[in-house]
Amino acid sequence: MNILVPVVAVSPLRQRLIDEMDIRRFGRETQRNYIRDVGRFATFLGRSPDTATAEEVRRFQVEQCELGVPVPTMNAIVSALRFFFIQTLDRPDLARKLVRMRHVRKLPVVLSQDEVARLLAATTCLKHQAALSVAYGAGLRAAEIAGLKVRDIDSERMLLRVERGKGGRYRNAMLPTGLLALLREWWRVGRQEGVLHVDGWLFPGQHYLKPLSTRQLHRIVVEASVAAGIGKRVGPHTLRHCFATHLLEDGIDVRIIQTLLGHAKLETTAYYTQVATRVLRNVTSPFDRLATAAMEARTPSG
Repeated sequence: MNILVPVVAVSPLRQRLIDEMDIRRFGRETQRNYIRDVGRFATFLGRSPDTATAEEVRRFQVEQCELGVPVPTMNAIVSALRFFFIQTLDRPDLARKLVRMRHVRKLPVVLSQDEVARLLAATTCLKHQAALSVAYGAGLRAAEIAGLKVRDIDSERMLLRVERGKGGRYRNAMLPTGLLALLREWWRVGRQEGVLHVDGWLFPGQHYLKPLSTRQLHRIVVEASVAAGIGKRVGPHTLRHCFATHLLEDGIDVRIIQTLLGHAKLETTAYYTQVATRVLRNVTSPFDRLATAAMEARTPSG
């Protein structure tokens, strides 16, 4: 019996947006978010977004603010609409009406090395432990972990190839010896279970032809943190924060950490100096030097 599955037609405008993102090698998550945010604007208009006026763009942002949309979400919408107006519609005049909101960045949550060890040990299976170990051991983002394939492991050069990092950039991440051993163990088990293949995903989802989603990764981290008795609010990106902070506390130069994280700007990496408590503890205040000098001056010589 043949079952006819209806095919949902994609509008020419949406397809043009997708094509522009494909040309620039945007990741799946970015494409999904941009389509969602442009759709949000279209819902506000009640018609196709390519018919928008400058006044409607302004009123859209005002309404989003009045609805209490968080600043990071607002700025993400601005990025999506700017891309849509400039690259898809060739309407830079509309893009100029969009305003990015000032966002006071909060200090990231960072776990101690003992807490990280407890979290990794609290995972329920080897695949989950290996995926979270990549986040901490190599400092990868959740989407980068989900996008890894088996062939991206370069054991000779001890590197992980990240083909589509943030902004579609390619980079190499470090592959520690202990992480390589864990990934080899996962390869052995995954092959026995029939879910790992030479040309397949390193961390497949419920079906081996699809990768683990970032949402699943987030759930894995949360469940492991609860099982480990960690009261802090954590997610996959927390382990990336821990990777950077712990390297900084171990004396690794911030520019090297910038390269390992794939940050375009040094100031983004330098933000971790505010949470690297071990670095702060090792700094001697000039007040202490002053006090030491005064004490030495009062101490009789000989």
